[in-house]
Amino acid sequence: MPRLGSNKPVPPRLKLTGIAAQLLVMFLMLSTLVYGDDAATPEPQSKPSEYDQLLARGEAIWKKSCVECHGENGEGVELIYEMALVGDDTVGQLTEVIEGTMPKDAAEDCVGEDAEAVAAWIHHSFYSEAARLRNRPAQIKLVHLTANQLRQSLADLYGQFGGNIPKDDKRGVLAEYFDGSNRNKDKLKVKRFDPVINFDWENDSPGDDIQSEAFFVHWRAGLKVEETGKYEIVVRSTAAFKMYFGRFGRLFIDNHVQSGDKTEFRKTMTLLAGRVYPLQIDLYQRKRKTEQPPVKVSLSWTPPHGTEEVIPNRNLVPVMPPATFALQTNLPPDDRSYGYDRGLAVDRSWDESTTLAAAEFASIVVDELWPDYQNRHKEEPNVNRARLRAFITELAEVAFRGPLSDEERQFYIDEQIAATEDDALAIQRCLLTILKSPRFLYPDLDRDRSVSQQAANRLALTLFDSLPSDTALREAVTKNELETEEQIRTMAQQMVNDYRCEGKMLEMLFEWLNLSHLGDIAKDSEKFPNFDQALVADLRASLKVTLEDAVIDSDSDFRQLFDADSVYTNRRLAEFYGDAWASPQFAIEDAEAVKANALSDPNKPARAERPPAKSAEDYFGLIPVSDFVKTEASAPYNHGILSHPYLMSGLAYSETTSPIHRGVFLIRYMLGRTLKPPNAAFTPLSPDLHPNLTTRERVNLQTGSETCQVCHAKINPLGFTLEGFDAVGRFREKEGENLVDSTGSYIDRNGENTTFNGADDLAQYLSGSEDAHRAFVHRTFQHFVKQPIAAYGPNRLDELMEKFRSENYDLRKLLVEIAVIAAQPTTSNTPASREQTSSTSSPNSAPN
Repeated sequence: MPRLGSNKPVPPRLKLTGIAAQLLVMFLMLSTLVYGDDAATPEPQSKPSEYDQLLARGEAIWKKSCVECHGENGEGVELIYEMALVGDDTVGQLTEVIEGTMPKDAAEDCVGEDAEAVAAWIHHSFYSEAARLRNRPAQIKLVHLTANQLRQSLADLYGQFGGNIPKDDKRGVLAEYFDGSNRNKDKLKVKRFDPVINFDWENDSPGDDIQSEAFFVHWRAGLKVEETGKYEIVVRSTAAFKMYFGRFGRLFIDNHVQSGDKTEFRKTMTLLAGRVYPLQIDLYQRKRKTEQPPVKVSLSWTPPHGTEEVIPNRNLVPVMPPATFALQTNLPPDDRSYGYDRGLAVDRSWDESTTLAAAEFASIVVDELWPDYQNRHKEEPNVNRARLRAFITELAEVAFRGPLSDEERQFYIDEQIAATEDDALAIQRCLLTILKSPRFLYPDLDRDRSVSQQAANRLALTLFDSLPSDTALREAVTKNELETEEQIRTMAQQMVNDYRCEGKMLEMLFEWLNLSHLGDIAKDSEKFPNFDQALVADLRASLKVTLEDAVIDSDSDFRQLFDADSVYTNRRLAEFYGDAWASPQFAIEDAEAVKANALSDPNKPARAERPPAKSAEDYFGLIPVSDFVKTEASAPYNHGILSHPYLMSGLAYSETTSPIHRGVFLIRYMLGRTLKPPNAAFTPLSPDLHPNLTTRERVNLQTGSETCQVCHAKINPLGFTLEGFDAVGRFREKEGENLVDSTGSYIDRNGENTTFNGADDLAQYLSGSEDAHRAFVHRTFQHFVKQPIAAYGPNRLDELMEKFRSENYDLRKLLVEIAVIAAQPTTSNTPASREQTSSTSSPNSAPN
């Protein structure tokens, strides 16, 4: 480019004529007069800032002393130091590490300003999150359905014909009692809600005007499931019965004709969180010529990570939910290398399992959905098997998350139907091709869909782990009512109140607390008698109910998870953990039980299991079940989840506490910080070898070296704050003869050091900590969207954090905002956005 004011000719592409040329000449002359010939000469670059000089100095030290062990960009060197240098320490923390440990065997060579310079350069170049995003911008990955998304999608694909279950706060079982051994509506004597199914009528009648030797009981309910996994369903009955499950009419256990002395029936199946499964039991007591056996019946289950129990009242909804489908095919685990499930693996086991899943689904469609569809459309013409084509089209359009093209209709429907005259075989062929298609398995392959359809697809995937089968979503797509951010937000606000979204949120809280990694919790039976698996199951259930309460509460506040003024307890927990876990409700129940016994037949001996009910007649024969009672939390258990015994006992050894486990949990999961893996596994020092030391002192002794302190300087001070809770989560002030020291500290992302004096201070800090809020928001986004948040914009996490704060830390509103972000089209993985990410991530001043 020529300088302004030079005599070089103007290039042809800038040749101007007339007034424009005259104006340009005048401007050039004026600029020469005013500014001189060098007016446009680029100004000399300013001198490097102090921070730039610091980085240059650090880079020189790095290349001279560090590359040999760590690689050019901190990627690691095989057989020397293989771990990449990445993390979230401040520059100040990195400086301390370098001064104490680097270079290897010569740490004294890099101290003071040299250590600070190389720490700043490492932090700026590749170590910090901003540097990593600048060097390798996050992108939205093309992924297939995860195992849970596949299960949920097939459940909703099946359920599209039956509608959704409305929310219901009532709990229990719809019960009808008939005189006589069949369901004759003229002989209906009792109609009510039973709290649970757990009765022992002996040889009595179950109600007024009902014969004891011949009666019929009809129970119906929805089984509300909170956690995905294997459930063993157990029915015990001395009378004949039939049980239907998943659909009224789908036989699950058939004991209509009793054989021998068998009274216990078990069946295991996979159930999905956030689903309400139709449940029906018909019980028959028939007259016999021989001696009439006593009638006793119960409905129990063994949930994941639990022990067998009568299905609690809180899991029974007295409604008639629509039929649903639960896939039983085993699916391979998903990739969790980034801390959340991602559908990345495409291998033989994934291919085989998705084929088996498609075949299983096709079978249930042939047996149930197709006959229902034919019955509903029997008056319509069926020329050229039009009815079958319409049926498959409805399934295909939901599975493909949008309308079919002519080519898709030809291949997935017409060709498969034409291949066989057998409708069942035609359905199987169609569904195998549809459910194995990338259109179904890869939800992101929908860029050719309308804006509203794409938004609906992502809303369903984000909030339900599923596809858009709901009437409201599909109608909004048809009317193009999901095009604006506000329209999407309005729909998301409705969806977060669905059982499915609540189930997904509850599972997210399980992941946030890392409950799946606690494993089987066992303690030394001599030191902690009565700490058995039944107690552990109750502890887990208590924590689960606490979390569920936080999710369901319309005014849910994240901070209440640490500030809770209540606990969920039962008799077993109160007996083990003492008065702090007792409830006044227990005394009321005891009084009612005594009253019920007094009102029972005086010719029979008093039975402790007589029901606590309004009167002896209301639920005669009901065996009470100890369910959880919400009661006021007493100190020191008034710190919500933080002081819950399930968490404290899980983060401990069989005999002693483990400040290290508790510290790692706090720093990784509660505060969202990174820790490098330990150099080697080690066995904790035995208390027997150091009988006069507390656990805190033994941990300090074992982790006191400089290499250990690189991580344990962060871990130990946090873990020590929970030393007031022993290995089973009971509060203590002494360990043996020594006073417990629960003081600790934490250095946040900004380098600020906060000290604590026990769990109370820590809970208060976590409730208001920006690091804790950031960690929770980040993990919630990952769990629901299953993509990196930075791929949706370099400032998305900060924007969500601000929304979270402004909405008083409301969990449901957080989900709505996450869904709005995920549902809108994004260009964050384009080169332009990467340039923006790079410029945004580049620091203008020295970090801490």
